[in-house]
Amino acid sequence: MASQGDIRVLLVMDLVLSAVFGAVVVRGLSVLDVLAFAWRTVALVALAVAVLTYLVVLR
Repeated sequence: MASQGDIRVLLVMDLVLSAVFGAVVVRGLSVLDVLAFAWRTVALVALAVAVLTYLVVLR
């Protein structure tokens, strides 16, 4: 039987990768002058991506 692994590791990886993705998206949009770069915006985008990933993958 294959082990499902530890959910905490999956959640940490999800948060880290979502934060990196959020930073890249917000930085790209700031280069295009669509959105101003702010760490709060990065955090909100990362949180949205993490929640969406959690809902799609784990539910």
